[in-house]
Amino acid sequence: MNQAPWINYRPEIKILDCTIRDGGLINGHLFEDKLVKAVYDTCIAAGVDYMELGYKGDKKIFAPDKHGAWKYCKEDDLRRVVEENDNSLKLSVMADAEKCDYKHDILPREQSVIDLIRVATYIHQVPTAVAMINDAKDKGYEVSVNLMAISTVQERELNEALDIFVKTDVDIIVLVDSYGVFYSEQVRNYIKRYLKAVKGTGKEVGIHAHNNQQLAFANTIEAIIAGANRLDATIFGIGRGAGNCPMEYLLGFLRNPKFNLRPVLECIEKHFRPLRDEIEWGCLIPYFITAHFNQHPRSAIELRAGENRDNFVDFYDRWNEA
Repeated sequence: MNQAPWINYRPEIKILDCTIRDGGLINGHLFEDKLVKAVYDTCIAAGVDYMELGYKGDKKIFAPDKHGAWKYCKEDDLRRVVEENDNSLKLSVMADAEKCDYKHDILPREQSVIDLIRVATYIHQVPTAVAMINDAKDKGYEVSVNLMAISTVQERELNEALDIFVKTDVDIIVLVDSYGVFYSEQVRNYIKRYLKAVKGTGKEVGIHAHNNQQLAFANTIEAIIAGANRLDATIFGIGRGAGNCPMEYLLGFLRNPKFNLRPVLECIEKHFRPLRDEIEWGCLIPYFITAHFNQHPRSAIELRAGENRDNFVDFYDRWNEA
């Protein structure tokens, strides 16, 4: 008798924690070293495969007086927390197309504690993204590409972009639901399209889900079922606006015994539950509204930062009449 598939696990699945990187979009990446170290230690104890420490942001674009160290991830700052990272946890940074001086700021792999460079790009920036992928591979890194705002990309453009990326040496192609608009059947169809594009190449497919409609966890599960092996999550679901797939939910769902839920719960109790009293994230009505209209959540973020933060009807009418 065959074992029921839902009590087994897929050993090739790998989890990337993007707590500090995506969560830093709330507070200008001004996290103290103590919190970054706590997340680092938690990822190790929980058996998470990768931790994303932040961005390789260009200081000519992002003023240092308004952003913390994790917006730039200079080597000295990284090593201050992770030292030589002498363990199985791999480290990642994200490099935004046209917002990163990648030729200068991304060091050769042998000079860095970083293992994975994640190139983030919009559809109109694909040529720049390809150049960044090639640069990072030449420097010796594992490389992924995160094609953002897929809900706004036309089918023909997406197919062309996937064809271009597949012809590069990129290791992972990540489906990104930037606006948190997708439902499970859409995720399933997109993941199958991505898997078809990479078939026979050895490249992996991943998902990065936002929680504007309280579907980030469900959509990540759908991506797993469809065949995605690279999964993004954050502790307590922290992230820009509505946040991301919660790490604790994902570890609770997966059956791989290498993962350990308890350290994540302990980190939430000690650090992230108190942090949510200081900064706001989560699936609030304005973020749902922007997702409903397939819009970037920046306007919802501005609303929540203003005096009329709970004027939900006016906010809805603004988009409904646009």
